[in-house]
Amino acid sequence: DMSLHESAEMYLETIYTLSLTHTHVRSIDVAEALSYSRPSVSRAVGLLKQEGYLEMDADGFLLLTKLGKNTAEKIYERHKILSAALMALGIDQETAAEDACKIEHDISEKSLEAIRAHMKRYGKGTV
Repeated sequence: DMSLHESAEMYLETIYTLSLTHTHVRSIDVAEALSYSRPSVSRAVGLLKQEGYLEMDADGFLLLTKLGKNTAEKIYERHKILSAALMALGIDQETAAEDACKIEHDISEKSLEAIRAHMKRYGKGTV
C-alpha cells in the first residue's frame, strides 16, 4: 500500500466527492473546487494517471480506477470520522471539516482506529 503525498490524496478525495454529485468530473471542476490553477491540476492528473489511480476518457472526463476509488473512499472515510469526532466535541461543522482536512493526511492508522472505535461506542451513530 503506497502512501500518497497529501496533495495527491486531496485530488483523489476531491474527484471522488465531486463524482458523488456530478455525472462527469473534469479537471476544471477539480481546479475550482480546490482553488488551484489549471496547470497544477493538469500536472497532478498526469501523475495520478501514471500511477494508476485515474483515467481520462476521450471527452476529458476524469474517472477513478478501482485503485483510485478504493484509495479515495478510505481518505473520505477518514475525513468523515474525524469531522464527526470533532463535532462531537462541540466544534462547529465548518471548523470541524477544515480541521479534518488537515488531520486526515497525517494521522496514523492506530489513532484513527481508536477514534473510530470511540465514535462507534459513544458517538451518535454518525460513523
